[in-house]
Amino acid sequence: MSFDDWERAGRRLAELVDSSAWSLGDWLVFGKEHYSDRYQHAVRAVGLSYQTLRNYAWVAGRFDLTRRRAALTFQHHAEVASLPPDVQEYLLMQAETNSWTTRQLRSAIRGEKDSGNEVSADSRISVPQDRVGTWRQAADVVGQDFEQWLVTNLDRAAERTLRTGQALRVVS
Repeated sequence: MSFDDWERAGRRLAELVDSSAWSLGDWLVFGKEHYSDRYQHAVRAVGLSYQTLRNYAWVAGRFDLTRRRAALTFQHHAEVASLPPDVQEYLLMQAETNSWTTRQLRSAIRGEKDSGNEVSADSRISVPQDRVGTWRQAADVVGQDFEQWLVTNLDRAAERTLRTGQALRVVS
């Protein structure tokens, strides 16, 4: 097999994987809506981890067919799935227009300077003042900018939740 053939085969395989993620996600959404009592059985039948399939279904459920961008991967859509639809659309448009990798899209979401774009998160979150004070102190202790400390710790919590399917437990 020539290098060009090998490379072309890799691209086609990647397209199949991407298409499979969407297809399995759509299949699971349909199954959950129509056969809720058999959903767990279907998950076991596929042979992939429950968490993987749950993620496929969650992303597919956040993007109906009209909102999916063929030029972008399933993972691009997964990166923005938790955001409000108008922010999703804006970021996906930017990713498509600028041919962003998922890493560049993630950078834009986090507002990192190297992406060339910054995205403002929803600033309407209300928290008690004493918590904000404690968070600022924690950021100071580790020598981080307050906003960067918040983003870093929220990212860690989100990654853990997505990886394990469990939220961090609050101990009082």
